[in-house]
Amino acid sequence: MTEKITQTLRDNPKMRWFALVLLAFAMFCSYIFMDILSPIKDLMQSTRGWDSTTFGTMQGSETFLNVFIFFLIFAGIILDKMGVRFTAILSGAVMLVGAAVKWYAVSDTFVGTGLETWFNNNLNYIPGFQELGIAPFYKGMPASAKLASVGFMVFGCGVEMAGITVSRGIVKWFKGREMALAMGSEMALARLGVATCMIFSPMFAKANIFGGANVSHSVAFGVILLMIALIMFIVYFFMDKKLDAQTGEAEEKDDPFRLKDLKGILSSWGFWLVALLCVLYYSAIFPFQKYAVNMLQCNLTFTEVPEDSFWAGNTITFIQYGIMLIVAATAFISNFSKKTMQITMLTISVICLIIFCYMGYMRQSAETIFAVFPLLAVGITPILGKYVDTKGKAASMLMIGSILLIACHLTFAFILPLAQGNAILGVMIAYITILVLGASFSLVPASLWPSVPKLVDSKVIGSAYALIFWIQNIGLWLFPLLIGKILDATNPEVVSDLKSGAITAAEAATSYNYTVPLLMLALLGVAALILGFVLKAWDKKKGLGLELPNIKK
Repeated sequence: MTEKITQTLRDNPKMRWFALVLLAFAMFCSYIFMDILSPIKDLMQSTRGWDSTTFGTMQGSETFLNVFIFFLIFAGIILDKMGVRFTAILSGAVMLVGAAVKWYAVSDTFVGTGLETWFNNNLNYIPGFQELGIAPFYKGMPASAKLASVGFMVFGCGVEMAGITVSRGIVKWFKGREMALAMGSEMALARLGVATCMIFSPMFAKANIFGGANVSHSVAFGVILLMIALIMFIVYFFMDKKLDAQTGEAEEKDDPFRLKDLKGILSSWGFWLVALLCVLYYSAIFPFQKYAVNMLQCNLTFTEVPEDSFWAGNTITFIQYGIMLIVAATAFISNFSKKTMQITMLTISVICLIIFCYMGYMRQSAETIFAVFPLLAVGITPILGKYVDTKGKAASMLMIGSILLIACHLTFAFILPLAQGNAILGVMIAYITILVLGASFSLVPASLWPSVPKLVDSKVIGSAYALIFWIQNIGLWLFPLLIGKILDATNPEVVSDLKSGAITAAEAATSYNYTVPLLMLALLGVAALILGFVLKAWDKKKGLGLELPNIKK
């Protein structure tokens, strides 16, 4: 009999956190691709003929297969039967395939092909889906948008599978340890992908390289990053396999999936409250991200920067990104430093954040302004995660996040437009609101996701996460579509002027009034706040332990 290993990779903090870095970096890459077209919505309208309805339909297609073909449920079953390792690599491969299809759809290579003709003439009517108003395509939708939607659907299957796999992997490596801190840190790093996307996607789309400016260059950038993500999952595969060899534990595939497991999950009121909170909260954030840059373009006053200016070049893009990384790194490290070092790190972080914001203002671009979105979250997410680990209060944090969410969307809807014409005031309001919105978003991974293992049996955590993600995906499919349709419906003058030729597509892209869509998102926050009160009361009544710390003494 071999001697039992007393310390495993999981017991080694460095190796445990290295496993987290692998998973988080893969999600970082996927977050970039998820919003790769968001900061160039105006270019998609002016160069590819995508109006708001087209853009919203394509963006919502990411979750279509997950919701209506129930792929996420199957993904949870695959995860429970095949384990984290297999599912991680499968999700990485699926993401890459879908991304490649989307790249081809928006590239010049697709233009004029027989495939473009086929997409123009087909997929204009889908029986059943069309009558229910949930079809992912419609008559008159550009062929490039249809094929891009197909690719985005495939990518969506992979990225949501990756999401539940990463959550399960973190539970495996951190259960009984600093799990909320780990989940919060993973999401903080992954969400830097949003800032990376906002900074680099417009640069690649507008840069006169690789044969001239082209929106497909941005998508190609995302495809390359997803190749790196797949490599990260492969490295994790071998690391996780070694952990199982050390512990003698079998992969989760040895626990067969049974329908009664789902019945047990679905019969839990606590599970449903958390799931509904998730769909409401995420629906008010992720769909907004896809339109946030265009919303700023429509509400802020920008002055065109001369092409030969330092602020218009690619060099400043890399400098600003470097400063962003310093902000994120110093803010994150400060959470684990002693008092003197902590003050030093925070001081550096604040100074660099101010410089970052100044650069965004000088570049006079909405995308570089919205890039500040995840930066405050990176600094406070570890604090929140550590607090939940040691003190608890997860349900209370969700309620605070909902209040901040409501305040931010109402500010965008009513206060930001009042500053139109005042460039400095408008940008200041935008920066503060975006930072607070990002901070409110950090409350979710630090408090919601670590609560799931308290609600279901450990053997079906994969299925539980899959069900939550599936419910969440309903909102992520519906609300990008709704925002696009509402924008066109509440801006009839923009639509009619564009059709008559009174304004160009480029002018139309920055002329929308976003008040009604933002009010809708604020109402989602109100509903989430009400559910937060209900969840807290239910937790107190049933003793679910959501308000208790994760780390047991």
